[in-house]
Amino acid sequence: MRWNGQKVGEEDASALPGMERLEGLVRSVTTPEFAGMTFHEVAARSALNHVPGSSAMPFDWTINPYRGCSHACTYCFARGTHTYLDLDAGRDFDTQVVVKVNIAEVLERELARSSWGREHVALGTNTDPYQRAEGRYRLMPGIIDALAASGTPFSLLTKGTLLRRDLPMLQRARERVPVSIALSIALFDDDLQRSVEPGTPTAQARLDTVRAATDAGFRVTVFLMPVMPHLTDSIAALDDALRRIKAAGAVRVVYGALHLRPGVKPWFMAWLRREHPELVSSYLGLYPGASVSAPKAYRQWLGRRVRPLLRVHGLDGRDEEEPVRARPVAPGARAAAAAASVRVTGSAPQPARLF
Repeated sequence: MRWNGQKVGEEDASALPGMERLEGLVRSVTTPEFAGMTFHEVAARSALNHVPGSSAMPFDWTINPYRGCSHACTYCFARGTHTYLDLDAGRDFDTQVVVKVNIAEVLERELARSSWGREHVALGTNTDPYQRAEGRYRLMPGIIDALAASGTPFSLLTKGTLLRRDLPMLQRARERVPVSIALSIALFDDDLQRSVEPGTPTAQARLDTVRAATDAGFRVTVFLMPVMPHLTDSIAALDDALRRIKAAGAVRVVYGALHLRPGVKPWFMAWLRREHPELVSSYLGLYPGASVSAPKAYRQWLGRRVRPLLRVHGLDGRDEEEPVRARPVAPGARAAAAAASVRVTGSAPQPARLF
């Protein structure tokens, strides 16, 4: 892959103003293979991110090798985090990707500390570790190796089919620590998927990845999220999705209705006005003002629709809002609960502050 003769310390004219002052910035890179995108390579100071104790997430630690995501999902809850860099939550999130090029080395040092309790670490809870850039930067093999070598259990959540590249390494890691894999597949209509998630692999490509991981011996969870009101919540659509998920070999489904966080809602609503203007009034009714979640009545209605279909297709499953575990308080209890959680739940879809 050609990277246009970029040199350390040089600024890229296509980088947004201010990015040259990004802490730890090594260089900004463009390439014809990723037309319209700029990668800002940084030297990270830390790799492990601690989840605040007030969070409901079923894990205490995360790793995010990238900030921003080429998957360009219009509904992505992580969009607002790009504003921390004085970038916008819309197109900048899709095209200005921060790459922590030294993350594996930093992680190895952090995991070697005597204070590290080998607690469960979740990947893919914010931006996708297997987005397209991973094919160039290959950060995940070093991360997987560091986690396994240190005895740290971990989980992966991704929309990226590049996961298949690392399945042999993940199999070896599983011999040393608990490892769980989850695929996020929300849209099974190809036209809708290309419109809502223009940078993602097709649903079938992701289902093929579920099958590959299943054949490699993993019990795969699929996140059927978000379910989009009036677009993917019909019985026919849900039944087709669950049928295909079961056929691919997944054993478990986590489902949930669309969330529209403050940094996401304007971007998503602009898409809705452009592509489905007939639904704008309905969505404004479901997500009025600063509302993030669909009304409780809608979420309960969705559960009544999904649960019988899960039984029909022989799938274990839960609503994203169902509690997974109480957050432990003692380090030893945290480690034990996290190890158990990774076997049962995989990773979760929505972080608090995860950088």
